[in-house]
Amino acid sequence: MDARNPKIRDNGARNIPAGAARDTDVLVVGAGPTGLLLAGDLAEAGLGVTLLERRPGEISNLTRALAVHARTLEQLDARGLADELVAGGHPLGSLRLFGDARLDASRLRSRFPFVLITPQFEVERLLERRARRAGVTFRYESEVLGLDQDAEGVTVRFRTPEGLGSLRAAYAVGTDGVRSAVREAIGLPFPGKSVIRSLVLADVRLAQEPDSPFTVNATEEAFALIGSFGDGWYRVIGWNRRHQAGDDAPVDLDEVREIARLALGNDYGMHDARWISRFHSDERQVPEYRVGRVFLAGDAAHVHSPAGGQGMNTGLQDAANLSWKLAAVLRGHAPDSLLDSYQTERHPVGRAVLRSSGALVRLALLHSAPGRLARTLAARLLERLRPLSGRAIRTVSGIGIAYPAGPGAHRLAGHRAPDVRLADGSRLYEVLRQGRFVLITPSDEPGGTRPAEDRAVTAHWHSARRTAVLVRPDGYVAWATDATAPAERARALRTALVHWTGAEPGDGGGPIAAALTPQGHAADRPAGR
Repeated sequence: MDARNPKIRDNGARNIPAGAARDTDVLVVGAGPTGLLLAGDLAEAGLGVTLLERRPGEISNLTRALAVHARTLEQLDARGLADELVAGGHPLGSLRLFGDARLDASRLRSRFPFVLITPQFEVERLLERRARRAGVTFRYESEVLGLDQDAEGVTVRFRTPEGLGSLRAAYAVGTDGVRSAVREAIGLPFPGKSVIRSLVLADVRLAQEPDSPFTVNATEEAFALIGSFGDGWYRVIGWNRRHQAGDDAPVDLDEVREIARLALGNDYGMHDARWISRFHSDERQVPEYRVGRVFLAGDAAHVHSPAGGQGMNTGLQDAANLSWKLAAVLRGHAPDSLLDSYQTERHPVGRAVLRSSGALVRLALLHSAPGRLARTLAARLLERLRPLSGRAIRTVSGIGIAYPAGPGAHRLAGHRAPDVRLADGSRLYEVLRQGRFVLITPSDEPGGTRPAEDRAVTAHWHSARRTAVLVRPDGYVAWATDATAPAERARALRTALVHWTGAEPGDGGGPIAAALTPQGHAADRPAGR
């Protein structure tokens, strides 16, 4: 298969017990970005996927996200979508915070060394198109009322304009936002608190163009951000300390203009708002991302302030982590226990995002003069110390995310795999579009150990590098070795392929679930297992 022109992948064997009556393999609830990416991945793996969405199909989601970070663009690149999204967006090489601090995204070692400013609905448009082409069944105007699960599956009950209905699947995933019906149905708490009330959002045109395509500042009275979409429209986010109203209180363009003048000293001649909204921002996270055969992802699992623009990005990366694991289990390539690593890997990431975005919003809302002075000094320090600012942009962009690896694992295990050039001229993330593991070795790799073709793709380094690396379908390193002795290297590679792909090299893809149990060698154990 040409990695640059992927087709829907072969279904393979599914791990479905005999006699189990199911309507679909996976039910995804919520057609926002997280649900669309997850559903599309599963359908491209040849699985049956039904996506339930409460709103009518012709009504778009309320769009709040406007930033797509580098790691998310890499995930979209692995699905053949990034270039089209970038072409229609507005790349920013840096973000300036509070006047003195600048996060320089151009320093990122990525194909996407920038923050892409683009409305959430553009991300959804591409993901929905992909999901439909892959065969996802969409059911709009379907309000989830509850669910029941047992050892073999999940039954989701819902209401449509035509009446009540239910569907049964092997697994269900709630990507249905802050007020998740799935989260409520499985009885999970959503602990946390509201950190800021009466935020206003608006998409407007400006009579005067700001000096920067991304402008943000905070004063004693207000906070405001203006970001350019690159097409004449601007997103405004603002908060006025002296005007705290409920989410349902009316908001108009005059209020948005006033906030901009208080925070930025200029309203830039705002006019022709295409929409305006008021909302509050919470910091919350569920204790468990998995309950039996039900999972939560995106805002259904974690919610935080919009500072740093990490919300949609974190949800999309949740989906990328979970989708390949569900596909592996349902196709009989891995035991159900693999799915536990979703909690182990993604829950700490969600917690870290809550902390970093919370720190940013608290800095923005500092009221006292000493506090604002300390913020200014901290911003200047961040600007001058390159290691500190580099770490900050890697954190915000998602490039710095790594998952835990077992004792004795190679130093690369659990880390993001960069988009390296391969011997045939392709890139790693082009090959990842096939949705399989990618084994990268020298072209003269001794021993002839090769993975089963339905589980992994074999590629070779463009360079003279001798390390053998197995990359997971989500673009993280599963295993690597620097061993040079041919017998030792071949033995380690065979063990890794059995452990991670569930098949003996070259055996045609028969499932070996026992090889994926935590009793394997620590050096070869998957992160979080």
